[in-house]
Amino acid sequence: MSTVQQPDPSDRPARLTVGVVGAGRVGPALAASLRLAGHRPVAVSGVSDASRRRAEAMLPDVPLVPPAEVLQRADLVLLTVPDDALPGLVAGLAETGAVRPGQLLVHTSGRYGAKVLDPALRAGALPLALHPAMTFTGTPVDVQRLAGCSFGVTAPEELRLAAEALVIEMGGEPEWIFEENRPLYHAALALGANHLVTLVAQAMELLRTAGVEAPDRMLGPLLGAALDNALRSGDAALTGPVARGDAGTVAAHVAELRRHAPQAVDGYLAMARATADRALAHGLLKPELAEDLLGVLAHSADGGNGTTGTDGTEGNSR
Repeated sequence: MSTVQQPDPSDRPARLTVGVVGAGRVGPALAASLRLAGHRPVAVSGVSDASRRRAEAMLPDVPLVPPAEVLQRADLVLLTVPDDALPGLVAGLAETGAVRPGQLLVHTSGRYGAKVLDPALRAGALPLALHPAMTFTGTPVDVQRLAGCSFGVTAPEELRLAAEALVIEMGGEPEWIFEENRPLYHAALALGANHLVTLVAQAMELLRTAGVEAPDRMLGPLLGAALDNALRSGDAALTGPVARGDAGTVAAHVAELRRHAPQAVDGYLAMARATADRALAHGLLKPELAEDLLGVLAHSADGGNGTTGTDGTEGNSR
């Protein structure tokens, strides 16, 4: 259990009114967390029926109003909309005069830093980029998960302490990300978290096809151990046929995937090549075994059936 303590509201008398523009999975959770720190959510906007229900469930008694009215009511505004919608939203709010001087304007996009808020900055707002490195469900459990969660923080230098203080009030851990590094930072998180979900879902589907009745029960301990080992040891945690150089086994895998799940072949080959490169670079894959393995992967990528090695012999299925 996390030891991060929420601040005592009585210790901080200067509280802020909080508004949310975009009641997706993130905004209501952050506003609810700020409420625990003593701030006061006063307005939320949402378009879809799902977002409205989510806002009503997580921020009861907080009125649903148009975005411009959210900005009229709140000292601190959370812009929690999809990345691609953020620049247009900021520009539109600034052009219509909705932004007030001295207003804290916070977006939660991982891709963007503070510069996307420049139109609001020119209108007198105080721009902050606070991205929680967490996956959200749109339920109250999200508030609990913020305890100890890292936030990617980007802001003008004079607002750095204010940005980091807000993160700490939400129970998070601020991590400063320079403006120019935001896309790379976000790509790393997407690679590690979003793609992990795809890999796990594919693995469960394949296990069901193989006759496993409870793939989640089978994968749970294995993936938990693999994740823990990877976080502790990095590339040294690599195991399996690619790291061992078992070209025949990899060929057999590709053949079975082509037969039962052709949509998974490209992903398997891409990850196998990346794994081979890392295993070779870190001395885990012997160079004399790497040649056959890489040959199998190249042959499979060219449309081969994955059942023969580079020397034309039949790949075994160890």
